Amino acid sequence: MVARLSLEEAAEALIAGGVVAVPTDTVYGLAASLAHPAAVEEVFTLKQRPQDVALPVMIATTQQLDEMGVMWPATAEALAAQFWPGALTIVVPVAAELASRVGASDSLGFRIPNQPVLVELLERTGPLAVTSANRHGQLPCETADEVVEVFRESDLRGVLDGGRGGGVPSTVVRVTTPWRILRQGAVSLEELTRVLGPQATED
Repeated sequence: MVARLSLEEAAEALIAGGVVAVPTDTVYGLAASLAHPAAVEEVFTLKQRPQDVALPVMIATTQQLDEMGVMWPATAEALAAQFWPGALTIVVPVAAELASRVGASDSLGFRIPNQPVLVELLERTGPLAVTSANRHGQLPCETADEVVEVFRESDLRGVLDGGRGGGVPSTVVRVTTPWRILRQGAVSLEELTRVLGPQATED
């Protein structure tokens, strides 16, 4: 049975190396601390996600980017100023060691969510690798009850109930030149173009 956790219990479980389901501003997500590679690995296992599909990282503040040694380009800064907190994942180049923690090679996607409970959790735990709470290829969970049902027979440490989620998943944009939308979501091409300018043609 998947336990229902308080904010304090969820933070303690994540800091200790457990995987916890958390509410986001879109759907529920499976979360693990970047400080615990085994926990991040467990997220892939729980989700039955291919190892070559990297996990995005959620943060509470841009200061957490500095603490990870992430070089934050001006294009990313402009997007963050316009759309964070919110449903935009910004992919930037990072050191290989950091990228490898979540199944990537040379870049990572970051996001500050517009979900107060999750932001408070992130302030306590530090950056978390978070992906939608579902088995790979199935619909994401939108409530804590759905999480409990889907992951009933699993090693998921628990779920932090933040009410019903839902809505459109985040847009994923790569800001290296030329910039590209990797997944269309809540933030439109037109909105991104107003900040970044027209998309250039790749050679």
